[in-house]
Amino acid sequence: MKEVIKFFDKFEDKIRAWLSHSPIFYALVGGMGVVIFWRGIWHTMDAIVGFLNKQPITDSPWWDGPLSVLIGIFILLLTGLMVSTFIGNEIIISGIKGEKKITEKTEIEIQEEMEEVENIKKEIKKMAVDLAEIKEKIR
Repeated sequence: MKEVIKFFDKFEDKIRAWLSHSPIFYALVGGMGVVIFWRGIWHTMDAIVGFLNKQPITDSPWWDGPLSVLIGIFILLLTGLMVSTFIGNEIIISGIKGEKKITEKTEIEIQEEMEEVENIKKEIKKMAVDLAEIKEKIR
């Protein structure tokens, strides 16, 4: 099982590397994966509701929705967009760091974070100036 997961992980890396050279195409493929996934959810729910009400809501076969869900998941997994599309990178990073959600932070905490970011920006600008001065002295 580990070999299969490792194979698909490396395969995903290759596909992402290839797609990253064409960001517009990457976005189109990712967008199609998301739309196909949600289409499948929609059709599956229509089929379930129709079955429960003993009346077909849609003319499509019962497997149309689940197949779309699987195809959408396959596209999103291969392009590396499954997790980032539905969860988002910031939520994952804040979870790893053990931070609060932005909705749970107070205005003071958010202001403090903004001040820290501004201080970091100033420090980086200062370092860039220092680096430029060093380059001038070397020449």
